[in-house]
Amino acid sequence: MSPVSRSKRLATAHWPLWAVCALFLLVAALTLEDYGLSLDQGAQRAVGKAALDYLAGDGERAFEQLRWTWDRYYGAALEAPLVLLTERILGLENGRDIILGRRALTHLLFLGGGIFCYLLVLRLFHSRPLALVATVLFLLHPRIYAHSFFNSKDVAVLAAFMVALYLAQRAFRRDTLSAFLLCGVGVGLLVNLRIMGIVLFAAVLALRALDLAFAGSAGERRRSLLTGGGFALAAVLTYYGSLPVLWTDPVGRFAELVRTLGAHPNEAFNLFRGEWLYSRDGPPWDYVPVWVGITTPPATLLLAFVGAVALAWRGLRRPRDILRNGPLRFGLLLAALPVAVTVAVVALESNVYSGWRQLYFLYAPVLLLAVFGLHGIMASAKGRWSRAGAYALAGAAVAVTVVSMIRIHPFEPNHFTVLTDRTTPERLNSSWSVDSRLQAGQGILDDIVRDHPSGALFLSMPLLEQHTHLLHADDRARVRETRDFRSGERNFFAPALTVCADPHASVSRAERIYNATLSCVIDPVPWFERFRREARASGEPLIRSVYRIHRDGRQLTYMRDGCPVTDVERDGPRFFLHVVPLNADDLSPWRREYGFENLDFAVQGGLARIDGNCVAVVTLPDYAIAGIRTGQFIDGGVLWEAESAIADDAPDYAAVRREALADAPLARSDYDIHLAGRTLTYLRDGCTEAEADARFFLHVYPADEGDLSEHRREHGFDNLDFTLAARGARLGGNCVAVVPLPDYPIATVR
Repeated sequence: MSPVSRSKRLATAHWPLWAVCALFLLVAALTLEDYGLSLDQGAQRAVGKAALDYLAGDGERAFEQLRWTWDRYYGAALEAPLVLLTERILGLENGRDIILGRRALTHLLFLGGGIFCYLLVLRLFHSRPLALVATVLFLLHPRIYAHSFFNSKDVAVLAAFMVALYLAQRAFRRDTLSAFLLCGVGVGLLVNLRIMGIVLFAAVLALRALDLAFAGSAGERRRSLLTGGGFALAAVLTYYGSLPVLWTDPVGRFAELVRTLGAHPNEAFNLFRGEWLYSRDGPPWDYVPVWVGITTPPATLLLAFVGAVALAWRGLRRPRDILRNGPLRFGLLLAALPVAVTVAVVALESNVYSGWRQLYFLYAPVLLLAVFGLHGIMASAKGRWSRAGAYALAGAAVAVTVVSMIRIHPFEPNHFTVLTDRTTPERLNSSWSVDSRLQAGQGILDDIVRDHPSGALFLSMPLLEQHTHLLHADDRARVRETRDFRSGERNFFAPALTVCADPHASVSRAERIYNATLSCVIDPVPWFERFRREARASGEPLIRSVYRIHRDGRQLTYMRDGCPVTDVERDGPRFFLHVVPLNADDLSPWRREYGFENLDFAVQGGLARIDGNCVAVVTLPDYAIAGIRTGQFIDGGVLWEAESAIADDAPDYAAVRREALADAPLARSDYDIHLAGRTLTYLRDGCTEAEADARFFLHVYPADEGDLSEHRREHGFDNLDFTLAARGARLGGNCVAVVPLPDYPIATVR
């Protein structure tokens, strides 16, 4: 049959599929602008540009310019073509046009995953109606559907996973070298998009090893070895060939990438069943199953459970069928994948946050298990009417999902099913991470712009950073930046967004479901002048440097007159703020080795530029503080730094002196140094301010060098150097510092 005839036959025989795709394309065209932006979209675009610049001869510098080191390993196989198509070929320059072009291509990729879902189910069950139902169920997961417009990272992995599953099933069915080579290419691209895709690489090799072990002849063994080796080689070459950042150091950088699988450097907090979880501690064992359960349509989950039970029962009844390249073995592979990935995530303490978006690819095997369940129900149904009833129930489940999506549009990224208590915003926000992608603000911002077609728009920093890129040029030109710092810390999960469109009219909006609010704060005093007055009221600055830093209770206010625009740019200088507690036990266990709390911040952490001046307000921890060290830095080094003791949190000098003088000093020099238990106390009567600014060195030599950390053994001692600001204070003209010693046996100190 000629290619033209084959295309005509494909178009006519599968017209319901193309009708469904056309309907989804029409809906996408009508709603393309409705969703907000992803927090990762800028970083992902930078990855694509870096890969293209590298290929154009810009070398390592292209990747070194990425803001975060780990970004370079995320999906160059997709991001480079997205940049190439939208910016290099189509020539899109306007930020809004680039965003819309990227999301159109990303959604097309998602629809492509649905088409491969159709083809896979058709090959497994030879039923076009069943394949069509599977495609619709695949495309109508509310959260994933919405993410297909703005999340080029996680939804692309899901689509690639479905394609790779199709190629894997095709390879085992045909059992030819060419089929396994093509499967290797698909799996290599999958791993490029997300390293966790390596589970499918391992699964294909494991099944080939099983075929090799039970081969009935020498010819079958040779074929298993040849096809398995060809698959592995094609996957590895495709992976490395599509990720230019690995080319200069294939082994070292791949090892770095694998390390991020269990210790991703990003830090986040998850609200899970009413409890805040620190993402780098790893999720509890039920984190993934619960998130899948409360966000996936219940009918799909029920069918997936039926399918998994039916497959397990068939496997127990006829275990020899597992050795054959048939639907049973493929179905058991699908059932094993979510379990294996969940176990790996928990065992490696992988950094999972924002719900389960990093694991959206698991929806592919879950959906296919649901198809196995639906097929089993229909196979057991007697007669045409019974099968029609099964299809009617599936259609009803789809209809319920569609109605739910329409009702909450465009907030589908935050969809929860009836398995959660979603009766009020407060109940959702007190139990689960809601709107962690900050999507709710986009629709409300659009309403504000529509209701106030002229005049300036004063927007808070979260909105300014996130959603204004989708405004038309004339509306974006009206945007001014500001923020009401008195409203407290920004909560990513129920964001308080400040908007003032008219100095004489207050605007207050609230989304009933997701509790995103916008309000206008009317204040006759100019913003920066108000902060200046409040800072003066708190007394002299704690620190005078490039920024004046005032302290009022548990808050630090950074102020700078006439600061440059670069201070508030996303890639501009960042602030470091290290807070040293009086008692190291107040620190979390993973911070104790450093001895201070890291409160570094940048634009997203609270800095604003108002009328050419900069201000930031930072809340200090609620434990007793010995001192702070702060400043600004860029990748090239520190721009300025300053230290200060916080006197009202420092120890009472007279009390410390009385306690220390109970025994003779351990050493007498400019300071008397007393030892009590595991604590050294430094005392000096009448020290000058200049002497108080000096840095102390303290080297502790253990009785056994094995007690030192590995990176300290080459020096032979622990370095506990400190400043008075970090470990004490100058009080009443006298200096005191209290330093805890390590808990291992000590030979001497210097």
